[in-house]
Amino acid sequence: MSNNLDGWIQTYPNFPKSGILFYDISPIIEQPDRLRVVCELIRDSITEWSPDLLAGIDSRGFLFATPVSLMTNVGVVMIRKKGKLPGKIREESYALEYGKATLAIQKDRDLAGKRVALIDDLLATGGTLAAAEKLLNNSGAQVVGTVVLIELELLNGRRKLKCPVKSLQTYDE
Repeated sequence: MSNNLDGWIQTYPNFPKSGILFYDISPIIEQPDRLRVVCELIRDSITEWSPDLLAGIDSRGFLFATPVSLMTNVGVVMIRKKGKLPGKIREESYALEYGKATLAIQKDRDLAGKRVALIDDLLATGGTLAAAEKLLNNSGAQVVGTVVLIELELLNGRRKLKCPVKSLQTYDE
């Protein structure tokens, strides 16, 4: 699934470092009509999965998961970077280009048997989403699918995910 959202996404070469092309979603979230369109597309993408919960990934995934939650009457669970959640947490580490990162979820969230749809802004190498999927599955949930606003197809990140993936906008550069 690819929509023509390209005009709503700005690119910045060599950010945050040389050789990286940054895809900026600010033009979408700063205009309510655009944000509404994107959230409606996400809502329509997850309908067939009948999720019990949505999972937004820190931090841009929250920007889309929360309004979609209001549209669908389905709650949101937050997947945060390590050190950002109180209480007992479950963690999953994953490799970055230089080093590693860790995602966390609160252990006292009731995820057992829940059908969860992951929502994030970008699928590149797939490391973050694969860690989020594993974290949810290890918490007793069943990840039924992932929706991303942007997918960088050349990096083939979807191969790291076990669940179905839907992208609103794809790039092959």
